[in-house]
Amino acid sequence: MPSNPAYLHYAILTTMLAPAFFLTATAALLAAANTRLARVVDRLRSLVVAWEAEATDRRERDLQIARHRQRAHLVLRACQMLYAALASFVGTSLALAMDAVLGFRMGVLPTLLAVFGVLFLLVASFWLWREVSLAVSSFDAELDHELARKQ
Repeated sequence: MPSNPAYLHYAILTTMLAPAFFLTATAALLAAANTRLARVVDRLRSLVVAWEAEATDRRERDLQIARHRQRAHLVLRACQMLYAALASFVGTSLALAMDAVLGFRMGVLPTLLAVFGVLFLLVASFWLWREVSLAVSSFDAELDHELARKQ
């Protein structure tokens, strides 16, 4: 590596950009997850209102409420993992900068932070996958119930 200090600064900045791509992807997933959570909560609120207003179909409404509560908890877990991933990637970027300032004495810390961030993304993806699967099965159940009721 050349001994030019300007080159070293550019190399450090370039290295710090890699976590920024992960940050961008994580932020996009987090925005989508928060939107999903808001939609689930809105649907749950409408089910509670319908549950209070309609004594008929109470069993079906109870099942729908239970499914939507489960969905909300799955999205919440995903959001928690995405926030942890975000923190890990910010920590990675800061650790890379600090490592350069300290003369590259931090060892594997920046790499570990990045690995944890990726693992948090993996776990969040799993929770979102479960929530989407539950959303589709919940929709199917509601549709089947409505179709059976109309026949």
